[in-house]
Amino acid sequence: MTLKLGLPKGSLQNATFDLMHRAGYKVSVAERSYYPAIDDPNISCMLVRAQEMARYVEDGALDCGLTGYDWVVENNADVHSVCSLVYAKQSFGRVRWVLAVPEASSIQSVKDLEGTTIATELVGVTKRWLAENGVAAKVEFSWGATEAKLPNLADAIIEVTETGSSLRANKLRIVDTVLESTTQFIANKEAWADSVKRAQIEDMVMLLQGAIAALDKVGLMLNVQSADLEKVLAVLPALRKPTISHLSDEGWLAVNTILEENVVRTIIPRLKAAGAEGIVEFPLNKIVM
Repeated sequence: MTLKLGLPKGSLQNATFDLMHRAGYKVSVAERSYYPAIDDPNISCMLVRAQEMARYVEDGALDCGLTGYDWVVENNADVHSVCSLVYAKQSFGRVRWVLAVPEASSIQSVKDLEGTTIATELVGVTKRWLAENGVAAKVEFSWGATEAKLPNLADAIIEVTETGSSLRANKLRIVDTVLESTTQFIANKEAWADSVKRAQIEDMVMLLQGAIAALDKVGLMLNVQSADLEKVLAVLPALRKPTISHLSDEGWLAVNTILEENVVRTIIPRLKAAGAEGIVEFPLNKIVM
């Protein structure tokens, strides 16, 4: 049974393809094509803009897909959220939709938006947020370059950001956070109720989560004499307790562990000083817990 998978086109595309590769799926797409090739005969892929993904999954045109939680909420889509996959276009983290204004603006809170004009791509969420706060303001859809709408075309914007650097570069000030979002793996409810498709989805999600868990981590293996084991273990900050096994040479042990990549350069010299030998660092694609 072929699983119809939607992959996000646009800002999330490269990060998603990289994540799929780490998870063990080879995905490629020709220029101007909307149908990526994948090395799994039981999966067919289609590139869809994240803003539209939830609607197509809800309608059953796609069995499942990856899109932002923000666009699921924006479209009020009736889909099953399988899991959150914490990655984004610049870094593997969360993004925020924030209320931003020019640095010199008198707006200090959502209450100060009464009677103003707000530009955003997230119109539905913004209107609901204003209503929840008892504020009446004009919300206009922005087709892009939203920061440029200030101050001549709008009084404030609701814009997505990961680090806030683009807003600061445009001399804008963040007033409030409207919504936090991560990439969601979503499924059509009928597809999720189908035992075969659900098993396919669950297997894929497990591998994707394993790929995310392995980000910025490496494996480390080494040999050590039994007498020096405690000194070596005292140096290692492990994801879990290291795996220790006996070698054919009596009195020697092999130690395997997982470390944050950014600490390895300081730990290897300390391991060597503690008596470790044959130290090997190796990359990880997945960590399945």
